[in-house]
Amino acid sequence: MNSDNIIKAILKINPNAKVGVEGTDINTCIFNWDSETTPISKADIQAQFPEVEFDMAMEDLRAKRNKLLADTDYLALSDNTMSAEMTTYRQALRDITNGLTTVADVEAVVFPTKPA
Repeated sequence: MNSDNIIKAILKINPNAKVGVEGTDINTCIFNWDSETTPISKADIQAQFPEVEFDMAMEDLRAKRNKLLADTDYLALSDNTMSAEMTTYRQALRDITNGLTTVADVEAVVFPTKPA
């Protein structure tokens, strides 16, 4: 985990938290809590790590998916007739995140093959 991920975990618990983190290891890092933010235990922060990792994996997956969709957007313009294969491909890309609940699910995703 890096300090950004530690902060993401904190914000999952308290979206309004104001804190600085020095270090990247949850066991040795130093927290600089704002006087208006109730400190959160390291154990509670650490318990959020799997969710933060899943969120990051989904962000990466969506970025790749969005790029593949953008690469074929020109085919969806009103002056083009999109083939059934391309329509199916684009729908498969849009549906690719459905039902994913773990990092392992995300890592197992196989992107559809773009039709010629």
